[in-house]
Formats: sequence, structure tokens, C-alpha cells
Amino acid sequence: MTELTAPQSALSDPADDPAAELLGAIARGDRAAFERLYRDTSARLFGVCLRLLPERAEAEDVLQEVYATVWRKAGQFDAGRASAAVWLAMIARNKAIDRLRASPSLRRAPLELMDEIADAAPTPSAQAESADENERLRRCMDELDARRRGLIRTAFFDGSTYEELAQRTGSPLGSVKSWIRRGLIQLRVCLER
Repeated sequence: MTELTAPQSALSDPADDPAAELLGAIARGDRAAFERLYRDTSARLFGVCLRLLPERAEAEDVLQEVYATVWRKAGQFDAGRASAAVWLAMIARNKAIDRLRASPSLRRAPLELMDEIADAAPTPSAQAESADENERLRRCMDELDARRRGLIRTAFFDGSTYEELAQRTGSPLGSVKSWIRRGLIQLRVCLER
């Protein structure tokens, strides 16, 4: 499995990140915190899985693997390296990529499926908050140079590995990793404004 980590200089304050607090409680074996984290994050992580795995049953299986991993590895979460949302999304992305590699017969889901992925019953305030977050992310992505923006989109939305990106761009692997890391730092700074 290809491990992706957020840049070390992109520090997160656990007090501002309720999911980070839940991960801390999960690391101590708190089942109620685990259930709360699942309720709060499963729709979004299922969207990540379904984006990479076109078969809903496969995405559901991978989502279970994601939360089994979270239960076992919550103690490894480091708020100084990434926010809880990023850490969780990277686990989901990596698990889905692992499933794709293990089953080459699976093909990528068409982009049209993204419109079908929705939270079970989002409240109007949750929809408004989500729209604000999406707009902030779009604006921050637009501030990145074209190369970094393209690499981040391809890596995190299309599920390409760093190695695949290096091959596609004809660039050294270290350069691709560095460009993505710097882009993520820029995104984090922009989103924290």
C-alpha cells in the first residue's frame, strides 16, 4: 500500500478538529467515540471509496476495511501532520487503490456517479456548510499553479499514485512528491485563512 502523508509543516490544532479528539478517544478504546466518528465521517469516506470503485458492494467492503484500520491505528494519528479529515480520506483512498490493484477487473466509476453520492439526510445547515467548504476549496485550488493543481486533482480525485503521476508527467518521483507536498501546504494555509 502506498502511504501518503501530509506535510509536517502543516500543523493542525486538535482543539479545532472534533474528529481529531474522537481519534484520540478511539486510540484509548472508546467505542462511543468510534461510533460518533463513523456517523460523522462515513458518508464522505464512502464517497471517496465509491469514486474509485464503481461497484457499490466493493466500495462498502472497502469502507468497512477503512474503519477497521481506523480502530486499530487511531493511536498513529498525528494532528501535527494532517487534519483528521485528511488522514481518514487518505486511508480510504489507499484502501480503495489497494482493492483496485487486487482486482484489475474493476474499472473506474464514471464521473456521473459523483452526483449520486450524497449524505443520507443532510440538514440545510450541513448543505450550506458543505457548499461554503467546497467554494473555499475551489478558490484555494485556483490559487495553486497549474502543475500542482493538476497533480493534486489527479492524485486525490482520480486515485493515481505518485508513481503513476511521475510516469504520466515524465518527471522524477521525488519532484512529483515535492510538488504535491508544497501544493498541500499552500492549500492548508489558504483554507485556514
